[in-house]
Amino acid sequence: MKIKPGYMLREVAGCNVVVSIGVETMDFGGMINLNDSGAFLWKLLENGATQDELLEKMLEEYDVDEKTAKEGINAFINKIREADLLDE
Repeated sequence: MKIKPGYMLREVAGCNVVVSIGVETMDFGGMINLNDSGAFLWKLLENGATQDELLEKMLEEYDVDEKTAKEGINAFINKIREADLLDE
């Protein structure tokens, strides 16, 4: 899985936001706010990552159990799928 081209994560006033660039701006009217763990997953997905890789990195980075990490990753992936930001 990988984030589609045309979307970038930026820090604005201490907040993590996803914005569109280029032609994607015409279809995506706004921005998405991400918490720190969402921004962490986004950065991994910018270069492409499997769900197993996301889980491995999440467990290394955060003090969280595997079940909670999987649930959070699945929720994040579902949200960005719904927004059509993910190439699979």
